[in-house]
Amino acid sequence: MQTLQPHWAHRLLAALAIVASVLGVTTVVTPAADAAVYSSCTQTRCSAARSANSTWSSMGYPSVRDWYDWPNGQCNFAGGTFQNREGQLPSGHRYQEFDVYPRACGASRDAYRIVVDRTNGNVYFSPDHYRNFYRL
Repeated sequence: MQTLQPHWAHRLLAALAIVASVLGVTTVVTPAADAAVYSSCTQTRCSAARSANSTWSSMGYPSVRDWYDWPNGQCNFAGGTFQNREGQLPSGHRYQEFDVYPRACGASRDAYRIVVDRTNGNVYFSPDHYRNFYRL
């Protein structure tokens, strides 16, 4: 696999930003590492993330990593602390992660997460296990 030279990478990112703005795609707020943070969430799964966030919020955003009873007899997983190791989200903040889609207790988890910034209250949806973040 060929690696792009730094000046080509910058040109490519600039070109993509121009195309995104012309097409009306949500613009990147804070790119870092291989991830991007978007200022809003317009993907099809954002409504499911908002619904999950509403339920987790009504439960007080549990801080213990565990399975929790969910409406309709299912369970959902609170993953505890999100470390932000790659620095995609603002540094110095405290984060918690929660699964979006409920399932049977103990079932395999998928890649869809919400991350709650406990420092300022912002909530992000990650449809791809922390590669990209969309602010809800």
